[in-house]
Amino acid sequence: MSRVATVSRPRSEELGADRQSAPGPAPTERRRNTYRLWFALPAIALSVIFFAVPFLANAGLSVTQWTGFSSRISFNGIDNFSTLGKLGILGNATLLTIVFAVVTMAGQNVVALALAKALQRSGKVNTFFRSLFFLPVLFSPLAAGYIWAALLAPSGPVNQMISLIVPGDFHFAWLGESGSAIIVVALIDAWKWSGLVTLVYISGLNAISGSIIEASVLDGAGAVRRFWSVEFPLLAPAFTFNIVLTLVGSFNALDVIFATTKGGPGDATSVLNVAVYAQYGQGLFGTSSALSFIIALLVIVTAVPLLLFLRKREVAQ
Repeated sequence: MSRVATVSRPRSEELGADRQSAPGPAPTERRRNTYRLWFALPAIALSVIFFAVPFLANAGLSVTQWTGFSSRISFNGIDNFSTLGKLGILGNATLLTIVFAVVTMAGQNVVALALAKALQRSGKVNTFFRSLFFLPVLFSPLAAGYIWAALLAPSGPVNQMISLIVPGDFHFAWLGESGSAIIVVALIDAWKWSGLVTLVYISGLNAISGSIIEASVLDGAGAVRRFWSVEFPLLAPAFTFNIVLTLVGSFNALDVIFATTKGGPGDATSVLNVAVYAQYGQGLFGTSSALSFIIALLVIVTAVPLLLFLRKREVAQ
């Protein structure tokens, strides 16, 4: 009996110890979680104040009959959306916004990645060109738009330079043709922000371990093969940041378009933000809110799945 007692006592003590340690994290871990929450609170508060509350308020106003010609605001369901659809404003503005965003995103990332490879190594020459290509980021979007509107005028410097190569006078209206205006404006916006995207890609390239590059060189990989097989996959975090940032930023474009075309010719560059401004200027606040709500939905529906997909790709790499 004594032997049984002496053996069973430690087992009971072990069970008691397990029961005591089972519930919840340790006090130290709980304190760490509390600290993390306190540090996250400012970001959460800013997101709620500047995104969640305006988004919900705009969603409510988008289903109201609200104009500058009456002090009465009444619920009207989806009448604002159906009215915009019948007028052709909603479909045309949404399509132009998507085209503008895709062209801007592709232009920025392709040009920025090429510049990043060319300017990757540090040096006086590369530092000078990095600063030079970053200068447009510091310009006001309106100023950048006015500059390009002057450059691309039918008798502007761009056409004059082309006239030196093409026989005869070249007077193409780059911003006056409905077929080319949205592409040209998108490329102007891509030029405006490509310097920032370039710096992100340079940082991503320089963060790749030198031992990995050396190993690929020893394996006989050339510059092109090394870029596509080694560097390109390891740039996944930079791709995630740049693609999502450029896409979301393009959905909210307004300044460059106003400075170059003001939504014209006709409605060839009337993206959603331009349509919002036009409706608001006419005192149609309900339909203006409906278009703003479409922009928010477009950002959420495209950016969130794209971000999740790109994050998975980062993990896979």
